Amino acid sequence: MIGQIIDGKAVAARLRAEVAGSARELRGRGIAPTLAVVLVGDDPASAVYVRNKTKAAREAEVDVRDHALPASATQAELAALVDALNRDPVVDGILVQLPLPAHLDADAVIRAIDPAKDVDGLHPLNLGLLAQGRPAFAPCTPKGCMRLLGEVGAELAGARAVVIGRSVLVGKPIALLLANANATVTMCHSKTRDLAGEVRRADIVVAAVGRPELVAGDWIREGAIVLDVGINRTAEGKLVGDVEFAAAVQRARAITPVPGGVGPMTIACLLENTIEAARGRRHHALGPPPGGR
Repeated sequence: MIGQIIDGKAVAARLRAEVAGSARELRGRGIAPTLAVVLVGDDPASAVYVRNKTKAAREAEVDVRDHALPASATQAELAALVDALNRDPVVDGILVQLPLPAHLDADAVIRAIDPAKDVDGLHPLNLGLLAQGRPAFAPCTPKGCMRLLGEVGAELAGARAVVIGRSVLVGKPIALLLANANATVTMCHSKTRDLAGEVRRADIVVAAVGRPELVAGDWIREGAIVLDVGINRTAEGKLVGDVEFAAAVQRARAITPVPGGVGPMTIACLLENTIEAARGRRHHALGPPPGGR
């Protein structure tokens, strides 16, 4: 059996089209959804990510305000910019591109963002609401994972889900989202004693460690769904995930490739969160949408 290869690019394109439709609706009611992007320093990878996010936002009819600070910017200067964006009534979402230069406290910056504008879903308040199963901005990559599971018709209630990795960016929030969807979740990490055994029992595997091909293909249970969040560059320059794809695709019902799987969903979900922020912040002023839907 060769599993379905989940086309994250195609799913992300559909989601961006949905965002564009929502943005046009908001604009028709006098609201221009606006994302503020803050880039500190000149890290080449971060600059590429910001350009990609800005391009995707504009294509989805979301306004973007780019703010660049030098690598020498102080904590106080960055805090002042975040405070100004918090107070700016036009700005709906704030994204501070990570990682920051080593001398800056990223946690303090995240805590300083207005939770109502935290479209990255990393503020402690939003993560706490997620843990309580209450509406909140979910971090973008985990939110994208849930969308992909929906796309392949995954039955989450009662399913055994194994999440490999416990970062606050992916592992912990995807575990919460799966648990909120009534899956039975096991979180694995570097101290897990029998990782292969845990994976072999799983109906759903989410690998988010950042170790090339850590998950052997023969660990995957026949018919399981595999979401590979990892993206690693080998010594030969090839991009691979955390899962041994060539062998796993022979056993999985559905699996994401690397690249082109989970990755494209992150920006699409960032834009979706920005639309949700625009609606949430203007809820009372907007009233019911046209046609009373």
